[in-house]
Amino acid sequence: MILCDVDYFKAYNDTYGHLEGDDCLKKVAKAIDQVIQSPGNLLARYGGEEFVVILTQTFLVEALQIATRIQTAIRQLNILHSRSKVSEFLTLSLGISSLTPTEKNSPQLLIILIKLADDPLYQAKQQGRNRIITKVN
Repeated sequence: MILCDVDYFKAYNDTYGHLEGDDCLKKVAKAIDQVIQSPGNLLARYGGEEFVVILTQTFLVEALQIATRIQTAIRQLNILHSRSKVSEFLTLSLGISSLTPTEKNSPQLLIILIKLADDPLYQAKQQGRNRIITKVN
């Protein structure tokens, strides 16, 4: 699982307006969706400026490669973000978690993965944003 957060999105909305912010989120979603095109993978909006990517049959190293491709795709959109503190263009912070389903954790797998991915996402933001942090359990 990859949790993605658009860096300094409130500042983006405050600068460019909510209509432009909505358009920006649509572009981000489309770019992420194009990267994760494999059977069983899923992209969903998870809160205001957050997205969750569910990857099936994917090892952690592959998830890290996908997250890197997501960041590259967002960078290639060249969406100006004059109020960002990390780049003149829009960026993402990403937290990755990985868990092998078992009989014991299967009923709550999604909840567990989100909790596990939230911590590295928080770390990515604390460490300066525009980065990818992973956590294995």
